[in-house]
Amino acid sequence: MGVLDHISDLFDCTYRRSSKYKKKRKQFQTVEVKVKMDCEGCERKVKRSVEGMKGVTQVEVERKANKVTVTGYVEPSKVVNRITYRTGKRAELWPYVPYDVVAHPYAPGIYDKKAPSGYVRNAYDPNVSNLARASSAEVRYTTAFSDENPAACAVM
Repeated sequence: MGVLDHISDLFDCTYRRSSKYKKKRKQFQTVEVKVKMDCEGCERKVKRSVEGMKGVTQVEVERKANKVTVTGYVEPSKVVNRITYRTGKRAELWPYVPYDVVAHPYAPGIYDKKAPSGYVRNAYDPNVSNLARASSAEVRYTTAFSDENPAACAVM
């Protein structure tokens, strides 16, 4: 809370004594939602349902990726609920991340055939990460005989 907010609260003439009446400010954020869209009509319907929300500054729709990006002072759960209520379509927060972010994108729990190209499911499964991880002995063995190690097979 800044100095001006504090001073304005001191000289506030309204009758609010407790802190439970103070409004919580929403953060400016970008919310990505997955919604199945088949045609231009579906795209238009989804876009109009979100544009009318309080706090929304920008809406971008990618029909081929089934993705809606909402930017503004909104809460992600309210955006998903609004799309579901207004359009009757099932909506969920964007569950995918780019291939580059994931260490092992082709692990059984992460790879998803329905994901758009260049994306995999954003799921952290400790069993998957342990499955694909090499032991310290394997790491030492492979680095000792790799092409990046110039002294790997040097004759002394």
